[in-house]
Amino acid sequence: MQETMITPRENFIAALEGREPPLGIPHFELVFYLTMEAFGKVHPSHRHYSQWKQMEEKERRLHREDMARIYLYTAERFEHSAILLHPNPGGEDETCRLVDLIREMSGDRYFLMLHGDATFGIPAGDKMEEFSARLAEEPEAVLAEASAMVDKALARAERLKKRTSVDGFALCADYCLNSGPFLSPRLFGKFVAPFLKRLTKGYRDMGYYVVKHTDGNIMPIIDDLVDSGPHALHSLDPQAGVDIAEIKAKYGRKVCLIGNVNCGKLDTGTDEECVASARYCLERGSPGGGYIFSTSNCIYTGMRLYRYELILNEWRRFVKEKSAEKKAAGDAAKGA
Repeated sequence: MQETMITPRENFIAALEGREPPLGIPHFELVFYLTMEAFGKVHPSHRHYSQWKQMEEKERRLHREDMARIYLYTAERFEHSAILLHPNPGGEDETCRLVDLIREMSGDRYFLMLHGDATFGIPAGDKMEEFSARLAEEPEAVLAEASAMVDKALARAERLKKRTSVDGFALCADYCLNSGPFLSPRLFGKFVAPFLKRLTKGYRDMGYYVVKHTDGNIMPIIDDLVDSGPHALHSLDPQAGVDIAEIKAKYGRKVCLIGNVNCGKLDTGTDEECVASARYCLERGSPGGGYIFSTSNCIYTGMRLYRYELILNEWRRFVKEKSAEKKAAGDAAKGA
């Protein structure tokens, strides 16, 4: 009988569900922007598509194929188990075409995600004062807007379910600064948490997986985040004092953890500090399953590619070590 091969996608899902991933700790990055350095290709979300409507369909098809290949080149070279797509140009039809094209090229090898947040994050700098005033002066209108955003997102998810094969959503509204949440825990509990919970439940009821992302110091609102029911939390920001060992001990049985490798160290630290951050996360996050290796943000423009490859090699070493330990333990058990 032919042995069934486990895909990176299945390995990723095992971690999301809190199980021991059969292939070892999965890896992915929310975004990998260094496609020019790695492949000589501009990242899909950095392209300018103001003339998209003027293109003939054959030109659009070439762009779609190029974007799909970039996502797949990235996943293959850097051993990502999941891909978060940034369809550009926007629009639901183009999103579906890109998802379908990647599935056509790779089958079910990779877990595919789209952006799917519909909750209030930190406003842009020029909107902070206005948004804060609205919370005090017209709270009912803000609550109605929050509810409508969730309704719209869930309706989109229903349509996507019928049209394409996305596995889940990354909810990428940022709630926190390094010092703590933008909204106080009380205001967060009123204007964000109930809607995050309804959004997450709606996605899960449709069969989607949900990864909740936010940078910053999440500790004052982490109970609300976990209670909202995502499969995973990302990015567990060490620059804001979030320690994966503490999160693992308190919440590791309730939610998968993704991230915590210090992006600041990748920019300004030493090589040794980068490796140490990766090793710390692997050792503290992986026991018992439910951990996915990742940086605490993404592989952003300006980061040195070799620094990313440095922590990636540490992940590879760790996975290899654990695989050898598991094999040795199995051999010993057979001989006992």
